[in-house]
Amino acid sequence: MHLAAIGRQSGQKRAVMLAYVEDGPNLVTLAMNGWDPAEPAWWLNLQANPEAHVELVDGERDVIARVATDEEQQRLWQRWTEVNRKLDEFAVRRTNGTAVVILEPAQATA
Repeated sequence: MHLAAIGRQSGQKRAVMLAYVEDGPNLVTLAMNGWDPAEPAWWLNLQANPEAHVELVDGERDVIARVATDEEQQRLWQRWTEVNRKLDEFAVRRTNGTAVVILEPAQATA
């Protein structure tokens, strides 16, 4: 997916391409900078301003980002291990852990 968010320092639109899995109406991605321990800038930006816009093959939508709860983290991490069977092996390289990020559809305001 193509994710566009507002930069936490610049206030400018920033975009990144991310892998994702679908979970009902939500999109789920992993906050990682490759296997580097540093948090990716896109995730820092979303923590400062969780409103974002995504473009997918089948359309566009506005979303609100949040970190998965403990229960969601376990379930969704398991989904990701089905995508990448070596995920656990590689994840130990990230000493600070890896946040599971849920992008929920933004609610239309009346």
